[in-house]
Amino acid sequence: MKFLIGDIGNTFTKICVLNSKFKILRSYNFETNKMYRGTFLKMISSKKINKDLNPVFLFSSVVPIVFRNIKKNFKYTKYKILELKNLNLKKIIKINIKNKQQLGSDRIANAIGAKKFHNCLVLDFGTATTFDVIKNGVYEGGVIAPGVKLSIKNLSKATALLPLINLSSNQKNYGKNTKEALNAGFVWGYEGLINNIINKIISKDKVKYKIILTGGFAFFFRKMIKRNVIIDQDITVKGISIVYKDLL
Repeated sequence: MKFLIGDIGNTFTKICVLNSKFKILRSYNFETNKMYRGTFLKMISSKKINKDLNPVFLFSSVVPIVFRNIKKNFKYTKYKILELKNLNLKKIIKINIKNKQQLGSDRIANAIGAKKFHNCLVLDFGTATTFDVIKNGVYEGGVIAPGVKLSIKNLSKATALLPLINLSSNQKNYGKNTKEALNAGFVWGYEGLINNIINKIISKDKVKYKIILTGGFAFFFRKMIKRNVIIDQDITVKGISIVYKDLL
């Protein structure tokens, strides 16, 4: 038996096929806005995927309209489409925040995927840059900052003369031209933001946290973080797979 899970993000959607032991067999990445075009439906029809596939699919989604569209596409099929937040997650993790409905499914999945570390911070470089705190196995909340790539795009879009740049980690000095100055601002700015937020959380809680990085800029900023970190680009889907295994 195989199982299918997915993480619908604002920019990208990751679909994973799991084996009978809930380990990733295959992984597919799509631009989320192209999920409207039947890409997912076409993928499922492949014999490689379809054979021995459990008809229940589980997603985390932060884009409700895309999830609804996928669900609509499968309405008259044998497949059942579920969203992580609609399940009884209390059996897996305690969430200690004021309004659980405002917490993104991806951040819940990250917390579940990292829960084995008991005390950890999950730093996710997505469309937004998020920091999630798991203390004594309980999700305690987090921090949301602007995403790196989105910030670069928005600054270029809102100004007449500032170009769109690709970040370079080789920033030794302040800029001698516009592109170097922008690169310094974003690299040094996010280096300071990341380390400051981590330090604030740790100094407040007085806990030795394991720090886990995931998302597009995880490798880029790893060496700039002044603490030991690990990178796990599958932490979200690992969390979703735990939910599938334990609740479905």
